[in-house]
Amino acid sequence: MVEDDPVEEEVVELGVGDTAGLIPDELSILPLRDNVLFPAVVAPLTVTREASVKLIDDAAVAENRIIGIVTLKDPTLEAPTFADLHPVGVAAAIRMMVKMQDGVRLIVHGLRRIRLEEPTQESPYIRARVIVEEEGQEFVGEEEVEVQALLRNTAANFQRVVQMSPNLPDELQAIPMNVRDPATLADLVAAHLPVGTDEKQEILEELDVRARLRKLAGLVQRELNVLEVGSKIQSEVSSEMTRMQREYFLREQLKAIQKELGEGDDRETEIRELREKIEASGMPEDARKEAERELERLQRMPPAAAEYTVSRTYLDWLTCLPWTTQTEDNLDIKDVRRVLDEDHYGLDKIKDRILEYLSVRKFKTEGDVRQPILCFSGPPGVGKTSLGKSIARALGRKFVRFSLGGMRDEAEIRGHRRTYIGALPGQIIQGMRRASSKNPVMMLDEIDKVGQDFRGDPSSALLEVLDPEQNVDFRDHYLDVPFNLSNVLFITTANVLDTILPPLRDRMEIIELAGYTEEEKIEIAKRHLIDKQRSEHGLPEEKLQWEDAAIRFLIGGYTREAGVRNLEREVAAITRKATREFAEGREEPMVVTTDQVRKYLGAPRFEFEEVQDRVSHAGVATGLAWTPFGGDVLFIEAMAMPGGDGRLTLTGQLGDVMKESAQAALSYVRAHGEELGLPDEYFKKHDVHIHVPAGAIPKDGPSAGVTMITAIGSLVSGRKLRPRVAMTGEITLTGRVLPVGGIKEKALAARRAGIREMILPERNRKDVDEEIPEQVKNSLTFHFVSEIGQVLKLALETTPSEEPPSGARPEPEEPATDGGREPEALPKPKPKPKRRPKTPVAVG
Repeated sequence: MVEDDPVEEEVVELGVGDTAGLIPDELSILPLRDNVLFPAVVAPLTVTREASVKLIDDAAVAENRIIGIVTLKDPTLEAPTFADLHPVGVAAAIRMMVKMQDGVRLIVHGLRRIRLEEPTQESPYIRARVIVEEEGQEFVGEEEVEVQALLRNTAANFQRVVQMSPNLPDELQAIPMNVRDPATLADLVAAHLPVGTDEKQEILEELDVRARLRKLAGLVQRELNVLEVGSKIQSEVSSEMTRMQREYFLREQLKAIQKELGEGDDRETEIRELREKIEASGMPEDARKEAERELERLQRMPPAAAEYTVSRTYLDWLTCLPWTTQTEDNLDIKDVRRVLDEDHYGLDKIKDRILEYLSVRKFKTEGDVRQPILCFSGPPGVGKTSLGKSIARALGRKFVRFSLGGMRDEAEIRGHRRTYIGALPGQIIQGMRRASSKNPVMMLDEIDKVGQDFRGDPSSALLEVLDPEQNVDFRDHYLDVPFNLSNVLFITTANVLDTILPPLRDRMEIIELAGYTEEEKIEIAKRHLIDKQRSEHGLPEEKLQWEDAAIRFLIGGYTREAGVRNLEREVAAITRKATREFAEGREEPMVVTTDQVRKYLGAPRFEFEEVQDRVSHAGVATGLAWTPFGGDVLFIEAMAMPGGDGRLTLTGQLGDVMKESAQAALSYVRAHGEELGLPDEYFKKHDVHIHVPAGAIPKDGPSAGVTMITAIGSLVSGRKLRPRVAMTGEITLTGRVLPVGGIKEKALAARRAGIREMILPERNRKDVDEEIPEQVKNSLTFHFVSEIGQVLKLALETTPSEEPPSGARPEPEEPATDGGREPEALPKPKPKPKRRPKTPVAVG
């Protein structure tokens, strides 16, 4: 890689005199990886670890600039300690130091062997007490003769090793001629010999020169033997290559003879099969030309060439794709409806959309039919992914699914170009090959969780795939020929729509799944979940039965979700416990009742009393929130603190929009203080604190404005919120109530939490009429308002009270649901009770 800017280097030359006799008793220890430094050797080192750089910096300003260099026992350690070092190393002088951006480079000169005694410092780098090993030895008689023989043998063999090794410079042959001292020669030869670190360390730790030379002579001889065998193999390979070239010419001549005789070889057979596959594939003209061009190139290419396999794989992909193969759609509308109902209960919007598509296919028999691009949006567990497989089964089409969650590489969609090693087509083309049909149902799961980084943006790559006007000529980077995707029924799933690229969202037909009602969950459990768990646990139907009351108790007391995943887990838990009882000897069949649910799962986790208990004090209002996991109930608490000056404090990790709603609510109350019966100086003497519990969960959105103004109105008037009443809506400074979204999710959440009445904006009446199931409408009372005064009249009790409600809420008077009535004047505020402890709630 070429860098644009040169790296600035700081070079410091450190002059060190005769330091052999000046080695101190305590040295800083520099750990060395995968190498061993010997005395009398000058070697370059690179230091990058922060602790080692600190060691070099401190040594550079020391008096003698001598450090200990010791090899690590385990070279993979990132933070070595004293125990990780070999006991013997080398005292070395720093001759030169070069500071770089990525560390320090230095040249060191090995002086004497040292033995580590004990550490004196472990951080920031290791320091230890050392003993300088004495190496001077005198040899007489036979010992001197043996040493000289070892010396000459080692020198001669080392020179031959240097001559035969391509990795050793020829200048090393001069070492045996210029060095006469046996100990020094042994160290220099060992330092340059291409052997392992452990063997070099053994040479370093051997203090007896005669024994050191014996070990070194064996290593040099072994290396010489290896090089001689390698040279012999190289000669044989060269002769083999000559023989292979001769055989190549003979084979070419044989091919020419076979061609004259009308015979062929395996390669010719392979080429012929590929040509037949190209003709039988039915690919369009552009693809056929590219395939034939690649086939001709393959035919001219020798099989041993690196490109041969790449070209062969490319032709395999081209010929295996379903260019013309497709399945016949099941156009029996009643049968399709039956299959969809068998697999999923409810979800009428999606089923109706599929039946509408098939009805068009039934009447339009000529030309292309525009395939819908559907996006199932909803909370987890409502059956979005499994519904795709059910649609494919009902239509009689092949089904292909892959997840987009966490995908960050654009090549996962469009494929890699063939210039890359290991290149493959993208997931779209791979899915078409797996389906072996050009009109499958292709599900792109979790499209809202696609990421983007330096490798590209997969969402942008999907713009062409999910556009019926463009995907007729979809070009994968690997194939580089157009492929028709217009016959594919694309289905995507998402939990939220905000994270989807707006142009991509615009290409899809959004079908929202808000969640299931309690009645729908009961039917799903009876039709699907219970039978599935009985089958998975090996229980026949007559062994385990469920009462409807037990299923309802399980849904209301142990699960509070939009989907049915947790419900299935609880059904599985009860089925497991029942299976255990049968395994322990129970004979009679079991019927699951509410008592057994409580016995197996313990006390219910959710109770309706929470909503009534939380609003037992003035200043607390119940709101409704939309989350990616469905709707939820949200409590907002307000408190006034005497001795203030009208400041507003907001807590609960609120977003900017929610903070602005709180400020607008307080401004409205202050502007209409006279109508609400407040003293003139009330807000000049009180600070207001608004808190939304579950402070660890981020909350944002305008739909809590109505709830905030109700909490402040309850606070200043001393009137508590009527039990089992919840509300949602955006407010304006002029007192208008504006519509919000997520009405169905909020209504389902209100019903799950035991809410009986909902206060909604007047302009959301159409959402209630169109989206809310009848059983939910029958169990909730909806009040539609257009003014804040109507909200306060409907939500707050008639008279102030300091006592919490004593039980069930009394039946309310018939509230007005029209939008024009002015709010009644509220009494002056009463002393407020202490706020109750916070209870975590869902995100707002």
